[in-house]
Amino acid sequence: MADYDYDLFVIGAGSGGVRASRIAASYGAKVAVAEEHRIGGTCVIRGCVPKKLLVYGSHFAEELQDASHYGWTVEGMSFDWATLRDTVLRDVDRLEAAYTSTLDTNKVEHFHERATVAGPHAVRLASGREVSAKYILIAVGAWPVKPDFPGNEHCITSNEVFHLEKLPKRVVVQGAGYIAMEFAGIFNALGCHVTVVNRSETLLRGYDATLRDRLLQITMARGIEYKFNCPITKVEKQADGGLMVTVGTHDPIPADIVLVATGRSPKTAGLGLESAGITLGEKGEIPVDEFSKTTCDSIYAVGDVTDRVQLTPIAIREGHAFADTVFGGTPRSTAYDCVPSAVFSQPPLAAVGLTESQARNTHGNVKIFTSDFRAMKNIFASRHERGLYKLVVDAGTDRILGIHMIGPDAPEILQAAAIAVRAGLTKADFDATVALHPSMAEELVLMR
Repeated sequence: MADYDYDLFVIGAGSGGVRASRIAASYGAKVAVAEEHRIGGTCVIRGCVPKKLLVYGSHFAEELQDASHYGWTVEGMSFDWATLRDTVLRDVDRLEAAYTSTLDTNKVEHFHERATVAGPHAVRLASGREVSAKYILIAVGAWPVKPDFPGNEHCITSNEVFHLEKLPKRVVVQGAGYIAMEFAGIFNALGCHVTVVNRSETLLRGYDATLRDRLLQITMARGIEYKFNCPITKVEKQADGGLMVTVGTHDPIPADIVLVATGRSPKTAGLGLESAGITLGEKGEIPVDEFSKTTCDSIYAVGDVTDRVQLTPIAIREGHAFADTVFGGTPRSTAYDCVPSAVFSQPPLAAVGLTESQARNTHGNVKIFTSDFRAMKNIFASRHERGLYKLVVDAGTDRILGIHMIGPDAPEILQAAAIAVRAGLTKADFDATVALHPSMAEELVLMR
């Protein structure tokens, strides 16, 4: 590979790109990575990590309210948005430094500028410098989609929400996917009036209908308003600095911020892939084979830019598999079945495997087991919210096809349960497992 400046040049230093860089370097490859924003990518800088910290911060609202039922007296309770915001941003700085240190430790050269593809083995940096590489890996991720309507320049996306100067009193969220539902829960818990508007009547498409219905009931009881089948058609700036949001035939909604969370698309615009003969897919994604190789033999792509499964752990696995395949001599692909996922709404939900509807369509005869209960920690709370666990079982083989949960700590519980689904365990295996009492997790082995 002496004919090239680098054995591997990675465009994008997010979770997938950093993992691929580190593993390739461990195999002895000379590696460089370019990042136009901040090292760490969406998850670390403007996504799941800082968002989860905001979720934790917002949880204290109900924890402090419930404390009196357990004998605690909390006087002078107040909340300061700037403190939470700045604490979260400091941790983002810490994580970026950690990711940068990982690159340095593994002797991966990094460029803090935009890079584009200039040919099958060529990369052009924003500074004008052009470098060559035996292999190029595209790991630039995805970017928020902002629908085209009058006044959309007054709206923000999940990228900007972490930097709000002050906590808004009135929030309109467009969309009903996981990003929308998580931020709706955060702002609602912090005392904001939240209205969710969506172009369809379905929230969290892809999750089991029973969980979606339960989340809708609970969040409405918590004060979140919903307007379905009516996307935003116009946003107008008011003289006082506020916003007036027009949605369908409903009365305009006053708001302090409008958060657009209608999905993310692969960030491939202007990337220069045509110079290597690569044609993008219908959604702007980079088509790849099972080993993440594009139609150009020297260029690969991993993570959200391929629009396979937009999850950080998947991008990491794809990046690792790429490095093993190309530089480790051990061809490896990534499995996309039985991928666990969670929505850190309030309450959170989590799932792995097939939904009831999917299972009936693919397996025909299935058995459904549910546990509908009030979480022990909420017994003394004024909220009468109930958790719901659901097992989807193949009636012919007794194999667990899917697990779906909504309730406190559901994501933490599901991670271990996902191993059972991946291993192909049966309902009888669950029944034979002794319950851990008292816990919410024991409900998984007590359904009959």
